[in-house]
Amino acid sequence: MVRRTRAEMEETRATLLATARAVFSEHGYAATSMDDLTAQAGLTRGALYHHFGDKKGLLAAVVDQIDDEMDKRLQAISGSAKDPWAGFCRRCQAYLEMALEPEFQRIVLRDAKAVLGGASPESQRHCLDSMQSLLSHLIVQGIVDDADPEALAALIYGSLAEAAFWIAEGEDSDKRLEQGITALNLLLRGLRRAD
Repeated sequence: MVRRTRAEMEETRATLLATARAVFSEHGYAATSMDDLTAQAGLTRGALYHHFGDKKGLLAAVVDQIDDEMDKRLQAISGSAKDPWAGFCRRCQAYLEMALEPEFQRIVLRDAKAVLGGASPESQRHCLDSMQSLLSHLIVQGIVDDADPEALAALIYGSLAEAAFWIAEGEDSDKRLEQGITALNLLLRGLRRAD
């Protein structure tokens, strides 16, 4: 039996992830067979089992990868804003806009919800912690009314997540996005401290 180097193992894992991401995005999880997926990757089922356990484990890894990339995009939006309130609002809106991106829509909002029940608890916790931190700073700066930042984060994150599912599920996703942004702006205005 030939021992593979760590670099070869990482390359195999990366190949499986990239192939699965492309195939799941184009055909969806349910329509993707493990044989077709591994053949496209030029690898064996054994490689898939070794790195991810099964097809469901591979989907979870793809979702984690997409979630990580989305989080970096959202952090860049709020982190680069000169006005912290505008950055927070833009970040929330950008999340809803991502619901129209085909890869995010199909893999994260449809397949992951149906197969995995949604994002991993670790990913959800990270999103909540990030939002709680932003809200804490906005409260300290006197921009947002004094409230428990953890409770606010849970409510806003939950609202955004459900709105993204709602946008992705509709035949009229563009119209739903527009309606969602209007509702989001109304919701966020209610957080502002009165001058």
